[in-house]
Amino acid sequence: MKQLNMRVLPVMVTLAIMLGACKNNKRATVSPMTPDTSSTAPVETKAPNSNYKPSFAGQTRAPGVHTRTALLVTVINTALDQPWGICNLPDGRFLISEKSGKLVILNTDGSLSKEITGLPSVVNAGQGGLLDVNIDPDFGISRMIYWDYAEQQAQGGYLLAVAKGKLSADETKVENVQVIYRAQPAYSGTLQYGSRILFDQQGNLFVSTGERSGTDIRMKAQDLSAAIGKILHLTKDGNAVAGGPFAGQANSLPEIYAYGLRNPDGLAWNPQTGELWEAEFGPRGGDEVNLIQAGKNYGWPVITYGIEYSGAKVGDGIQQKEGMEQPLYYWDPVISPCGITFYNSDVISEWKGNLFLGALSGQHICRLMISGHKIIGEERLLADKNERFRALTQGKDGALYAVTDGGKLYRVGKK
Repeated sequence: MKQLNMRVLPVMVTLAIMLGACKNNKRATVSPMTPDTSSTAPVETKAPNSNYKPSFAGQTRAPGVHTRTALLVTVINTALDQPWGICNLPDGRFLISEKSGKLVILNTDGSLSKEITGLPSVVNAGQGGLLDVNIDPDFGISRMIYWDYAEQQAQGGYLLAVAKGKLSADETKVENVQVIYRAQPAYSGTLQYGSRILFDQQGNLFVSTGERSGTDIRMKAQDLSAAIGKILHLTKDGNAVAGGPFAGQANSLPEIYAYGLRNPDGLAWNPQTGELWEAEFGPRGGDEVNLIQAGKNYGWPVITYGIEYSGAKVGDGIQQKEGMEQPLYYWDPVISPCGITFYNSDVISEWKGNLFLGALSGQHICRLMISGHKIIGEERLLADKNERFRALTQGKDGALYAVTDGGKLYRVGKK
């Protein structure tokens, strides 16, 4: 950094769940507001890429909604270097990963607090680099940081690696770095690694992995002996959490929690229900929001609401298949959803319980209103900024903070 100038028919994944200190971790009991949206046109006005039909009403193009609260939007940093992940430190400052391989800490006003060294080298190419970052739920005691990144393999190819290390007392370096997991197989391409890191209440990790994009490898998303295109459940040492849905099953990795995912760059706990939600990129159409449940198959690349970039069908061109989950919501055309977070503050009460997604190609922050497992409203915020919103988090002050590929940190709060 330069110096500052359902899936349908869900069952709850785990009821008592920790969001982790870096992801909003208060639990909510208030239901989201549900204004009358029956006569409001969807925010998406462009024609879809295909003639595929949704599996149920409200699965796409929900009614448009509008935030009634007056908002104050400010840019509090313009000097980040391709930020990728953001999380809250216990004192309210922000820990941010930069794709080139650096971690930085920003003060709550956006000014630079610390630059952190000591991380292993990353493959900063394509969609690879230093990706997500999160802190141990016991960070106040352990000072442990977890991150994932694209790593080159000696035998050839690249893969997603997960590492951990202790933040030094002066916050300038990471010490005792250990790579705790590598998502095999390695691949020659540099696209679609995923990934996000969350902690559960037991202090174990959920890590999302991409299927690496290539038509010669993406079917591995359906392969239980491969770690790509999956949600993984790992201990802090990188081992499989005991009792996983595929533990003891032949030719299956015991750390796999869910599978059949394309490029899951969004992962968040719903603080009102304790359920795990995920967002992923589709190809040409077919971006999805999913409710992640243990052992479930989310279909890619067998079923999808998208088509190939060439215009051809993906596989057999089907959208439903027995044994494969339907998304709670999808987009066509795409918005390219990246980082996601649930808003869980009373500061902007009409947002409480809503899901927010950073849209890359869509160049806005997407707000989804939720009732149970149904999306009942969609809003596009900051669409006039022409920014690719990469990741976002709720700050301790009840404002929404978002980083962009252009190197900015936005604060969206109540005026």
